[in-house]
Amino acid sequence: MVTRKPTPSSRQGRRHSAGPSASKRMTVVVSLLGLASLGLMARAFDLQVVGKQFYQRQGDARFLREMPIPVSRGTIFDRNGEPLAVSTPVMSIWANPSEVLENEDRIPQLAQALGTDAEELKERLEQRSDREFLFLRRQMAPEAAQAVLDLGIPGVNGQREFRRFYPSGEVTSHVLGFTNIDDHGQEGLELAYDDWLSGKPGEKRVIRDRMGHIVEDVEQVRAPQPGRNLTLSIDRRVQFLAYSELKAAIEKSNADSGSMVILDVKTGEVLAMVNLPTYNPNALVSTAASDRRNRSMTDVFEPGSTIKPVLMAAALSSGKFTPTSPLIDTTGGHWFFLGHDIHDTHNWGVLTPTGVITKSSNVGAAHIAADLDTSLMYDTYRAFGFGSSTNSGFPGEASGHLKPGGGWGLREKAILGYGYGLNVTVLQLANAYATIADGGVMHPPTFIKGGENDAKTIIEPQISKELIGMLETTTQPGGTAAPYAWIANYTVAGKTGTAHKATVGGYSKDNYGAAFAGFVPATNPRLVAAVVVDNPKKGSYYGGLVSGPVFAKVMDGALRLLDIPPDNIGRWYVGGPVQDQNGLTGSKPPEAPNIEEAPVDEATP
Repeated sequence: MVTRKPTPSSRQGRRHSAGPSASKRMTVVVSLLGLASLGLMARAFDLQVVGKQFYQRQGDARFLREMPIPVSRGTIFDRNGEPLAVSTPVMSIWANPSEVLENEDRIPQLAQALGTDAEELKERLEQRSDREFLFLRRQMAPEAAQAVLDLGIPGVNGQREFRRFYPSGEVTSHVLGFTNIDDHGQEGLELAYDDWLSGKPGEKRVIRDRMGHIVEDVEQVRAPQPGRNLTLSIDRRVQFLAYSELKAAIEKSNADSGSMVILDVKTGEVLAMVNLPTYNPNALVSTAASDRRNRSMTDVFEPGSTIKPVLMAAALSSGKFTPTSPLIDTTGGHWFFLGHDIHDTHNWGVLTPTGVITKSSNVGAAHIAADLDTSLMYDTYRAFGFGSSTNSGFPGEASGHLKPGGGWGLREKAILGYGYGLNVTVLQLANAYATIADGGVMHPPTFIKGGENDAKTIIEPQISKELIGMLETTTQPGGTAAPYAWIANYTVAGKTGTAHKATVGGYSKDNYGAAFAGFVPATNPRLVAAVVVDNPKKGSYYGGLVSGPVFAKVMDGALRLLDIPPDNIGRWYVGGPVQDQNGLTGSKPPEAPNIEEAPVDEATP
């Protein structure tokens, strides 16, 4: 067999038929790379230009968040700059439930750090697994919250907040009220001035990692506006003094409750307002709703004989009466008037109008009321603020009740003369006495230091002066408050009141309200106070014996705290002579009479 050798021309032909040349292959590769580059450029253009907003929103939705910037609630100060309510920084722990559930094995550890049950925590997370935010525990101490965060559990984060703290606790609770967990006022002045105190939280954009931790502050969307501070008319020292003495009196008499209000005569500013029972606003969980009631503002009572100075204001204004005339016959201590037995505790015989105040004669007061024009008496009661709000601005303030004068019968008018048939608040009573003390000028009560109010004249200054002189006799020998409301070195003007409490179908024979209202110094009044003790059950139940000493002890301390000089110079030094309206009369205050023999102003309506 013969084998042919391939010739050079045949080998070259095979090389040409084997495929495209290298230059062609290079062209193809370059073309493909060019097309790919164009595709990448087109895609980059689409991502960075055409679809930029969409993808930015998608990215922001995963990592960019708008977070609130918490602001501190304004501080509440007393009139001397002492803090009464402050906001302290705390930390709240929150979580993304789905992220925490992905690490279910760490839930017991988290529950232990939070002080809760692991099963309950897991159940809460599962119930809200469709959400991205769930508070696990609010307002923890920063140290305790940081210990939780240090566990490094995915999905668990912290948020700064503020919690309200009240340094004076239960002493100022009824005036201040309290805030809820979101730091908004719920009662008292915290509620009344919530907009002023709250401020406005800011807002910022932040970037968070997949664990929820903030890695970068992007920008501030809205600047925070901290709450504004508030300076009250309350004097914390006087407030504490009133609280202590009222508490002691209630415990001593085993009373159901009590209230005391102290006003600045010249301005109407509330210097102290206390109520018992009370509560601690720093520990609301364990308090009863009834204990949180500001009884001085929301509860009403029949004032009893403490209304008699207002009756006397009408009597003196009528021109029919002066402090010394006409003489009023109360002989026998009873007056059967239109089928109603009006009686006194003693047979006082013939009394002047001043004597009616001194002895607190219901018979005398009824005679005066019966002799007055109904419209004048009604208008005077209304002018002193009874039956209407004092416009103090305090939430829930009661207006009391005073029946329109057109509906008064003769018997009803006589009974109204000694304080039955109408309802008032402790603040209304204190404000009425402040009006007498300031020459007949009424200042609407205010809780704000330097607060503006529209003063108005209610009675003539001369009538006010005469009333003050009549009220001074109450605390002098023979008066219903002597010596219980007596204050060394100061003249005191005031009035006692002891009233049966209304019950279903009539009045209780065993339950009383014991009251005293007055002001000091009588010659230049600066402070006025009203004290009401509800249903004293141990010892005496008379206003002079129960509430009079509270007034005296609190006012004695307040006069010194406020540097108000004595007005009874005869008592300036220890053991010095005692001075009364008749001059220097001795070196000792009158001795306290036996309780059973003490003159009282109990009245049967």
